[in-house]
Amino acid sequence: MSTDRDLGMGRAVSRRDFLDGAALTVAAAALHRPFIRSAFAATQGYPPKLTGLRGQHEGSYSVMHAVRDGTFWDKAGAPEPTGEHYDLVVVGGGISGLAAAVQYRKQAGADVRVLVLENHDDFGGHARRNEFTSASGRTIIGYGGSQSLQTPSYFSPAVNALLAEIGIEPKRFEDYYDQGWAEARGLSRAVFFPKEVFGADALVKEAEAAADWVPQTPLTDKAKQDLIALIDSPADYLPGLSRAEKLERLSKTTYAQFLTELVKADPQLVTYFQRSTEGYFGVGIDGTTCLDAWANGNPGFDGMDLGDGAYPTMSPSGRLARTDPDDYIYHFPDGNAGIARALVRALVPAAVPGSGMEDLVLAPVDYAKLDLDGQPARIRLSSTVVRVKHQGDPATARSVEVSYVQSGKLRTVEAGHVVLACWHRVIPFLTEELPAAQVEALRDQQKVPLIYTNVLIRNWTAFAKLGIDGFDAPGHFWSGAEIDFPVSMGGYRFADTPEDPVLLHLSKVPLQPGLSSREQSLAGRIQLTQLTFEEMERQIRDLLGRALSGGSFDPARDIEAITVNRWSHGYAYEYMRPWDPFWPDGPLPIETARRPWGRVAIANSDSGAYAYVHSAIDQATRAVRELLGTPAGAPAFADFPGPPRDQLGLL
Repeated sequence: MSTDRDLGMGRAVSRRDFLDGAALTVAAAALHRPFIRSAFAATQGYPPKLTGLRGQHEGSYSVMHAVRDGTFWDKAGAPEPTGEHYDLVVVGGGISGLAAAVQYRKQAGADVRVLVLENHDDFGGHARRNEFTSASGRTIIGYGGSQSLQTPSYFSPAVNALLAEIGIEPKRFEDYYDQGWAEARGLSRAVFFPKEVFGADALVKEAEAAADWVPQTPLTDKAKQDLIALIDSPADYLPGLSRAEKLERLSKTTYAQFLTELVKADPQLVTYFQRSTEGYFGVGIDGTTCLDAWANGNPGFDGMDLGDGAYPTMSPSGRLARTDPDDYIYHFPDGNAGIARALVRALVPAAVPGSGMEDLVLAPVDYAKLDLDGQPARIRLSSTVVRVKHQGDPATARSVEVSYVQSGKLRTVEAGHVVLACWHRVIPFLTEELPAAQVEALRDQQKVPLIYTNVLIRNWTAFAKLGIDGFDAPGHFWSGAEIDFPVSMGGYRFADTPEDPVLLHLSKVPLQPGLSSREQSLAGRIQLTQLTFEEMERQIRDLLGRALSGGSFDPARDIEAITVNRWSHGYAYEYMRPWDPFWPDGPLPIETARRPWGRVAIANSDSGAYAYVHSAIDQATRAVRELLGTPAGAPAFADFPGPPRDQLGLL
């Protein structure tokens, strides 16, 4: 067994900028003492370069947790009025919040005053940039959350218009993204079978036919036979039923039940496939219907004559996967943080130099210019909003008071309008002005917990020797590891030769199988907040050391830096069977949850129940139109979570 020393746990370089959670805590008690040095200050105003534990770190949520627990206001004292008045205050600096600010200025006029308040030390929400400098001196950029623009063919007119306005042309990714990168280098996918789950460590390269690689796995003989049959020659597991009858049956059967009850496969295959649906649907195969698993690419359905379209009860993402006409290539080197940067550039041009898509990649954001007196749009980081209250009856009030904590001080600003671009479950803690039915609907959204990790390695020679570009790791702490997306833009070039440094992407969706989908997310979030960076780092080093041992990978030597993006409140919950009997016919909880009141509207991915950038932009567009009124001739926007119904090809 490898020791911590063998794994390189003692190397300071991987945690050189790591700030322990205790050093970032800004609980309510901090209102009465000097503000402790933040991650923002620790990097001379450049958060993307922080390594260690990022995402939702301690300092980003402790104030709101105190509000939730009922201890904040007992110690808060009287707020300090800033004297600032804005036409719009946006609560939340993620994609939806930034898009709402841009849309508001577009409709109300560029001279209106807008303030974005964001509780994290960086903007973008889940669209987070991770930036590294390798030992060779190269700048390496990765994504710490929201990955890519999904299916531009399905974007609404409102989304297309906003992207064009901020200088984003999705079609250009056809040149930026090297779809033949792995094939040109003779690399393919593999599966790593960890010994603690399957009895022996084994890295096995996949081949087109399962019969060519499955026999090399440490699966039981029956599991091998069943897996080969499932992939290479699946049977009709519901003989005698019509297509309509099969689809209806499969819409009510989980993929785990399919494997055990219909295929009658070895139970080891449930372990093998358990997490295969987590990254796309936010739940494992015990909570994913067969039809969504079919859309996900899980094997076993080719012999059942199910047709080519989507089925009405599929989740929005399932429908999308069945009808998606686009390749998955619309990706900045920093993921959708590139979109966030473009939105910030539209709001505060002096903070983000350049004008085109390519400039967004290497341009250093000047964080000191985000919140300057006199500029019409301001972005105030490390500022947690704790109360939103109309000045009088919401029906007739002329302004809204917004209270927030920054640098340990409780402050207030006034707003003509407010867009709440924070999570649904936070909103009931910010206001007492909502009816009980809306509060209940807001609390229906239970975000999926998620960890996105970037590991900088000094070169990828181990992958070249093994002939792989990544691997799955069923049953391990991490779902696997893969070389980052091969994107080159402007002056930024992706790795070319095996001697080049590169980022590895690792992910985990912490869930508790056997519960309902929402309960799994809640249990996973509790589990995630109890994990230390050291525990996650050890699992990273252990996995890479064992899986890549055949390529002479040494975690103590080859790992240069680690950034763990912990999203305890990760992606928006998506309606799906078998958990949501109201889906798809409604009424949907989001329809009640996102209702505006007075001078306040709601915009976030939760209000679309769809964790995609275009949904966040659509919801921001809706919120702004609710506040200002829809201009005559304005293009319609997608008010349906997922692709428009006429593009789904429903069966």
